[in-house]
Amino acid sequence: MSDRLAVLPQYLLPKQALTALAGAFARAEAGGLTTSVIRWFVGRYGVNMAEAANPDIASYASFNEFFTRPLKPGARPLAAADFICPVDGAISQFGAIERDRIFQAKGHDYTTTALVGGDAALAARFENGSFATLYLSPKDYHRIHMPCAGRLTRMIHVPGALFSVNPVTARGVPGLFARNERVVCVFEGEQGPFVMVLVGATIVGSMATVWHGVVNPPRPGRLREWRYEDQGLRYAQGAEMGRFLLGSTVVMLFPKGTLSFTPDWEPARTIRLGEAMGGSPR
Repeated sequence: MSDRLAVLPQYLLPKQALTALAGAFARAEAGGLTTSVIRWFVGRYGVNMAEAANPDIASYASFNEFFTRPLKPGARPLAAADFICPVDGAISQFGAIERDRIFQAKGHDYTTTALVGGDAALAARFENGSFATLYLSPKDYHRIHMPCAGRLTRMIHVPGALFSVNPVTARGVPGLFARNERVVCVFEGEQGPFVMVLVGATIVGSMATVWHGVVNPPRPGRLREWRYEDQGLRYAQGAEMGRFLLGSTVVMLFPKGTLSFTPDWEPARTIRLGEAMGGSPR
């Protein structure tokens, strides 16, 4: 079966309604039912609870509390690198931005302007730069950390669709990551600006940042923006910056000449928070 045919049912599903329903359940504190669902989830996806700060499944009051669980201290040491992996997951794609176009999968790309919600001036800062698209599977740790130190300047919530973001869908849905709902976080770092885009998906109940809390819901159906230039919000490399309440994808943008990826990076490779992602070209 072709990838495009495989994703056809997603065009027909009531994705917004399913996501709202899943979000309501994930927030619910349903006692034994919640514990049973978490126990099933851990077994079904092979979640490593030994890494969790709290490995006791029965102690989580809601599915969201379990899903966004912190790790034990020291579980993810940080590499001595200019840029580190900000999440646990797998490399979907990475490499050079061709003028303003980001490679998604064979036969598919999308523009930086579309990704950041239509701001051409912001997108222009990453012309011929570098990108990395990182996929978080259900079993992964779902907090997102800083790849390098940075000062927050803007956050943009871009409304959109809620397709799945798994590899099959990435190959089958054109412009997927610039099509789905997303939260665009803009930073200034020592090497220049960089962007971290948290991409929503079917069943992703919401996305949150450490400075704002839950960004969505609400979903008003229009672009929303917050400015932080004068607030002095600085985050160290490796510091938590956000989380997914149910999993999805992070897309990062860096300016030209900023990032040289490590030689062992390749699509589909499993990655862990804190591993070296690359360095600044010398």
